[in-house]
Amino acid sequence: MSDELRRLYEIGAEIGRGRFGVVYHAKSRFTGEVCAVKSVDKTLLGDSLDRECAEMEGKLGLLAASGNDGVVQVHEVFEDENWIHIVMELCDGPDLLEWIQIRQGTPISEPEVAAVMTSLMLSLATCHRRGVAHRDIKPDNILFDSEGNVRLADFGSAASFTEERYMQGIVGTPYYVAPEVLRGEEYGEKIDVWSAGVVMYVMLAGGVPPFGGESAQEVFESVLRSGLRFPSRLFAGVSPLAKDLLRRMICREVSRRFSAEQVLRHPWIVSGGGVRPLDG
Repeated sequence: MSDELRRLYEIGAEIGRGRFGVVYHAKSRFTGEVCAVKSVDKTLLGDSLDRECAEMEGKLGLLAASGNDGVVQVHEVFEDENWIHIVMELCDGPDLLEWIQIRQGTPISEPEVAAVMTSLMLSLATCHRRGVAHRDIKPDNILFDSEGNVRLADFGSAASFTEERYMQGIVGTPYYVAPEVLRGEEYGEKIDVWSAGVVMYVMLAGGVPPFGGESAQEVFESVLRSGLRFPSRLFAGVSPLAKDLLRRMICREVSRRFSAEQVLRHPWIVSGGGVRPLDG
């Protein structure tokens, strides 16, 4: 661990492990502010893609977080030949995966889901306007702070894009990855919207994903081939508007899939998950 980091921060106990590094509890030696430090040993990264992702995490995390309250704030990035240290906001609450598991299969209410989705989509809309795609939206990367506010975390798989330059590469987590990623195509920021739609589905379905399987390969095949369904045992009490939004987010045709901005304008989001019209 770098001498400069230790000069500025008191490094405490390990509090977690991510894809590329170890996260430690830390405190500023000058202000006393409590924070977290994610340390990545670049010498242990297996290939050039891993190294590129690790080096980009701090840079894109800073870009995504600046003025974006829904993203875990990145305070400083230290980098030398062998290490990258990302000093960031410490979120004391559980992550969304833990929050779902605590319910033990009980679906989360629509107003609660709408509150999480509104915060998440506001954060993503800002990231996308800045040309940053997260590329690994899943419950584990959606955190709550001590006041219950939603924070999007872990930009280790993030990438930059423009209208002229799309992204490539298979990244993400099996249950949440968009089909165009699995097909090896060039893709845009709407992969995040697909993944966020799967997160919304999981919350409403009591922890059950829309596409499943016994192995990662089976999950991938389900994502590529299976249609979106709403089993009555899981969705009997879910409003038509919520299902409508899910169809527009978990949409295979990218040109028809909603953007983050469009999700925020959908009536279900605008109403806070409280409008329940009859099926037409």
